Amino acid sequence: MAHPKSKISKQRKRKRRTHYKAEVPQISVCKETSESHQFHRAYYVGDDLYYRGKVLIKAAEEVED
Repeated sequence: MAHPKSKISKQRKRKRRTHYKAEVPQISVCKETSESHQFHRAYYVGDDLYYRGKVLIKAAEEVED
């Protein structure tokens, strides 16, 4: 196997990799609630938790005596 003539330092290697940056997250608007949220993420509307336009966890209702 071929070997490099000299070792590349950690600093030089990390400088080369600094050009990779995170992209701006994609925002979606729910058709059911008209709430904006990130793709593939659950989101709250009031106290209800929604995912893909469906209620995952409904808020606890207060019981009056």
